[in-house]
Amino acid sequence: MAAKIRRGDRVVVTTGRDRGKKGEVLKLYTKEARALVSGVNIVKRHQRQTQKQQAGIINKESPVHLSNLAHVDPKTGEATRIGFKFLGDGRKVRFAKKSGEVIDV
Repeated sequence: MAAKIRRGDRVVVTTGRDRGKKGEVLKLYTKEARALVSGVNIVKRHQRQTQKQQAGIINKESPVHLSNLAHVDPKTGEATRIGFKFLGDGRKVRFAKKSGEVIDV
């Protein structure tokens, strides 16, 4: 099945503690159906000291399930569903169902 959410997409969280927060997809975990979104689902981790990093409690993003994410409509900024269509030159692109705006350029 084609991926509706890809790295670099702007998404909004639809449910849970961070409902309504918007961010960019940093990484996808396809086997677990999860995505790492910037600024969303922040957790505290106790970090052991390494040569590169100081010890202490750090804040980092944790993955969010894909079912709790929706695309941000490029025109209105609201949550929207994604569809696929073929352009005149034969390319298959994603588009926002609310506004009809093409997401892939």
